[in-house]
Amino acid sequence: MLAYNEHLSYCSDERGHLYDLMPIPFTAEAVQYVAGRIRQVQDVLERRIGVENVSYYAAPGQELSELEFVNGVLEEADCDLLLDVNNIHVNSVNFGYDPYEYLSGIDAARTQYVHIAGHYEEAPDLRIDTHGAAVIEPVWNLLDAAFSRYGTMPVLLERDFNFPPFGELLGEVERIRALQAAATTGVAHAAS
Repeated sequence: MLAYNEHLSYCSDERGHLYDLMPIPFTAEAVQYVAGRIRQVQDVLERRIGVENVSYYAAPGQELSELEFVNGVLEEADCDLLLDVNNIHVNSVNFGYDPYEYLSGIDAARTQYVHIAGHYEEAPDLRIDTHGAAVIEPVWNLLDAAFSRYGTMPVLLERDFNFPPFGELLGEVERIRALQAAATTGVAHAAS
C-alpha cells in the first residue's frame, strides 16, 4: 500500500523552511486554510493523504481543542490520519488531558497508520518528543487501545538517535507484532 503523509504543522514561512515542526493555531480559520492546502495536494496526487497529529509545546491563539482542530481538518479536507500515539501521550502530559478520551474522539474510519516512539521526560509535567528513547508503558498501552478501537494497522517504530543494541530494537518491533496479533485474535473471537 502506497501512502502519502505529512505532519499537521507549519514547516515553512515566507522566508523558507523552518527546520522544525511549528504548531498551527487551533482556530476555525486555520482549519479552513490547512484543509484547502491538503485538498490541493490530494487533487494533484489524485488520492487522499494522511496528516499526522503532532507534538507541540505552546498553543498560540487557541480557540479549539487539539482534538477539535485535528477532527476539523480531517473532515474539511476529507483526508486520513497518521495517528502518532506517542504524540498523544506527550501532549496529554504537557496539556493535562486524558489521552484515552482523545483517542476515542478520533474518527476511526480516517485512521490508517500509526507511529510509536519514545520521548524525553524534561519534568513531571513536560515531555519532549525526541524519538531518542525506548517506548514506555503508557505509550504501549495507548497503542493497544488504538488497536482495540481501530483494528490493526501498519505501525512505524520511530527511533532517530540513541540507538540501543539491535536486539532491544527488535524487541520493540516484536512487541508491536504481539499487540497486533492479540488485537486480531480478539477481533476474531468477538466475531465468532
